[in-house]
Amino acid sequence: MSGWEYKVVPAPTKGVKGKGVKGPEARFAHALEAMMNDMGREGWEFQRAETLPSIERSGLTGSTTEWRNLLVFRRTVSDPIDEFEPELLPPPTEALETEASTTDVEAEDEHVDATFAPGEGATQMASDNGVEETSPVSGMTASLKNLASQRGSADAKD
Repeated sequence: MSGWEYKVVPAPTKGVKGKGVKGPEARFAHALEAMMNDMGREGWEFQRAETLPSIERSGLTGSTTEWRNLLVFRRTVSDPIDEFEPELLPPPTEALETEASTTDVEAEDEHVDATFAPGEGATQMASDNGVEETSPVSGMTASLKNLASQRGSADAKD
């Protein structure tokens, strides 16, 4: 499905000199023609010229309405979904299907709760910077011992 893409550009305000172009009106027309031809080469089709209000700041607290001349262009654009062609994977083999269905049935029949059982862990710490321990250890680190002693002394005061 195709759609439209629009581009709005400010109309030229000054004329451009060109070969055989004389007078301010001809220069302005030449500037407009050059802009429209450039847009056409990029695939943009001219639609219309618009004069629209633009509220702009004036001084520190004031605002004024300026009227802007704009040129509206459009070009066709196709939806990315139209161009998308997914790569189909090969169908699974029968051996894999049989294995997967058997495993699923066995798991459903057993109703086994999977609980975490920690292993032994490390017996000693790789390094201790006194702030944070990131290696898996089974004992307390120096930072945890310090924290425990601080909390223990705070509890004793209460």
